[in-house]
Amino acid sequence: MLTAIVLGAIVANVVPAARLEWARPGLGIAGRRLLRAGVVLLGLQLVLADIFALGWPIVIGVVVIVGGTMAITLLLGRVLRVGATQSLLIAGGFSICGAAAVAGIDGVLTKRKDAEAATAVALVVIFGTLMIAVMPALAAWLGLDPRTAGIWTGASTHEVAQVVAAAGIIGPDALKVAVVVKLARVLMLAPVLAVISFRQRAEGTVEGGKRPPLVPLFVAGFVAMVVLRSTGVVPAMVVDAAKVAQNWLLAAAMFALGTSVHWTVIRRAGRRPLLLAVLATLVVLAIGGAVAALSR
Repeated sequence: MLTAIVLGAIVANVVPAARLEWARPGLGIAGRRLLRAGVVLLGLQLVLADIFALGWPIVIGVVVIVGGTMAITLLLGRVLRVGATQSLLIAGGFSICGAAAVAGIDGVLTKRKDAEAATAVALVVIFGTLMIAVMPALAAWLGLDPRTAGIWTGASTHEVAQVVAAAGIIGPDALKVAVVVKLARVLMLAPVLAVISFRQRAEGTVEGGKRPPLVPLFVAGFVAMVVLRSTGVVPAMVVDAAKVAQNWLLAAAMFALGTSVHWTVIRRAGRRPLLLAVLATLVVLAIGGAVAALSR
């Protein structure tokens, strides 16, 4: 998915906009419908038993990480006078699961701007990539044991792929824990999207007099897939096939989002979203570190 974002951004910045017009309908489908299908299949990669095996302190800690990071980032966004939607996209991406969370939140918003989603995606990719070097360095500097380092890495790093890269540098024992902690954060995508959708529904109608659904269909599908996988009835072959399909669907969606990451978009966004991204990273790093320390 990270490669797809980068490729999309390269295309957007190299190919003249006029030559991409023919692809806009397909990119629109990829960025919305294929994204939602990919999020549904993502649920098949989560097993509730693995997450609960971490222990209730860490499970509760994950809720605190996501909720706390989102709340503080939104507050900081107000202080910095960053737009509400832009702040929400950054908060979701940095607290839950990176670009996929940005795209998921963007998918339930009734009033959205492609430039804001593109800015949030670009920022989460940049800062998440930096975390690949930061987390192993912090773990070595502080002399953390593999489990604590894994918990902190999974609790603080933005993308699943970035968690795998960072924890893999620390070691295999850290990697096992980090991935499960990260997947617990991914699971928080469902309630967060449901809350956002509920708030939008409460605020009134959208164009055409229609109200957004109480719970988006793809969010319900995501939860259904998590429950189905957790029952143990899904064959490993099906899970593997779903993972391949999920990767391609989300990669297509990320490429579509990447085509919105034009250098002029980042320039127009200004310094405030960039500063908010820096602060959001520090917030999730601090809360994640606290959760990791308390789990020792």
